[in-house]
Amino acid sequence: MNKFGGIWTFEKIKILEKYAKAYLEIMKDRPYWKLIYFDGFAGSGDIEIDGVLDEKIIHGAAKKIVSIQEPRLFDIYYFVELNKKKAESLTKSLEQVRKGGVYVVSEDCNKKLNDLAAFLKSKGKTHKALAFVDPCGMEVNWSSIECLKDLPVDLWILVPTGLGPNRMLTRTGKISDSWFSKLESFFGINRKLIISNFYTFNETIDLFGAREVQVSKNVKAVEKIKQLYTNKIKEVFKFVSDPYELENSTHCIMYHFFLASNNKTAVSIANDIIKKAKNDKYGTDFN
Repeated sequence: MNKFGGIWTFEKIKILEKYAKAYLEIMKDRPYWKLIYFDGFAGSGDIEIDGVLDEKIIHGAAKKIVSIQEPRLFDIYYFVELNKKKAESLTKSLEQVRKGGVYVVSEDCNKKLNDLAAFLKSKGKTHKALAFVDPCGMEVNWSSIECLKDLPVDLWILVPTGLGPNRMLTRTGKISDSWFSKLESFFGINRKLIISNFYTFNETIDLFGAREVQVSKNVKAVEKIKQLYTNKIKEVFKFVSDPYELENSTHCIMYHFFLASNNKTAVSIANDIIKKAKNDKYGTDFN
């Protein structure tokens, strides 16, 4: 069992489940499409959360999606979980829900996203995929998202805007080579562009003529991370939904959750679901 997150974990899964049902509703009249559900960080099946939910244990996304019976089924359910013990637990858990068409592999999500892309390049005229990629941190390399360009994929992705990248982008601007390498892999841009996006440099001269450079980190770094990653996603997909902000108990943003697709209607549906989720959460009409 995964012990992770809080009320926001439930929110994320609820959004995904609603979208999957809407997706399958559209596809029920299109039996000529073979549908793939891909989950890149599938976990063990159930999640124990901290929060105010009446039930302390909730079904993870894998169980939720596999349990959908109507309006149609996915033809292939493909779950990736690097941790072997969690993968074994998930396999046993899903066998209780569905016997056929379900695959659980213990491998790296980056590799399997590339495998999914290769499969769709050869089967794209007959297959469509709904992918759910929700890492805890910066496990997903940009190249693994980029490989999905022009393919029939609707991608829900969780971006750790307030976590890994924000912490690696230190206040002083002193970043180790290993951290820069990780940031470059995550954003898909080089070190120079990372610096220019997040830091400003002011040179001052004291009374004795000595020069000093003051480095300032963007005070809205989390928002900038969201914007930068969204712009990169738009290089791969034609349309991107409004993001849903996932916060911790102190209302600090941890993640932005959104859909990327080459289908305008798909993103319109996602925006409706996200808007309703915000209304339910805040009791405010978000236009």
